[in-house]
Amino acid sequence: MLNPFILYPILLFTGFFAGLVDSIAGGGGLITIPALLSVGFPPHITLGTNKFQSSFGSFTASYYYVKKGGVILREAALGIFFTFIGAAVGVWVVQQIPGKILNNIIPFLLIAIIIYTFTKPNLGDIDIHPRLSKKVFYSIFGLLLGFYDGFFGPGVGSFWAIAFVTLLGFNFTKATGFTKVMNFTSNIVSFFLFLLAGQIIFSAGIAMAIGEVLGAKIGSGLVIKKGAKFIRPVFISVVVITTLKLLFDRYH
Repeated sequence: MLNPFILYPILLFTGFFAGLVDSIAGGGGLITIPALLSVGFPPHITLGTNKFQSSFGSFTASYYYVKKGGVILREAALGIFFTFIGAAVGVWVVQQIPGKILNNIIPFLLIAIIIYTFTKPNLGDIDIHPRLSKKVFYSIFGLLLGFYDGFFGPGVGSFWAIAFVTLLGFNFTKATGFTKVMNFTSNIVSFFLFLLAGQIIFSAGIAMAIGEVLGAKIGSGLVIKKGAKFIRPVFISVVVITTLKLLFDRYH
């Protein structure tokens, strides 16, 4: 493992960049998880420490969106409830079996998101009529995506955002805000369960968390000010990079 005088500045910068990107379009785990693995943390310690530090970034982004009126918490309550349950089950499962099983499926789901986004050039520009009721939407996607985030995680922000846009009819700005609330829910549940299992290195997590908070604050402000036209290219870029990274890990 690296010398602490080198390690912690690297982790702080990594956290800042991850928080910035994650607050805009998701995908922060794509940055932080490889960083933690690369400095020598075991897989389950990496997942636990990542959930600890990412909780700070997702909380900062969620708070900013709520404060600025981008998210009304009572509208998200049902989603928070089901995401809580899904994440708890996901963390329990990942502690029982290897976390690489989903590598075969997730890249292809992300490719489908890329294709769909490109074929709908005005996707997420404005609110549209929802295709599902909120009760049905949150009960399905809260459980599924909460589970996925607790179990594995990369790409979950992209899945939430595209689900909000296509099925609940949110514009990208609103979808991004609600996505961060769901992310924070699954992050904080996962953090406490990894904590109980003793799978968190707090010194590394705190260094990254400081960067996460700073990055999330800046990124959330950019979303609120610039709106959907700004989010769309960042969202597509993050989904493409996430897909390529997962495909590389799968076939390398």
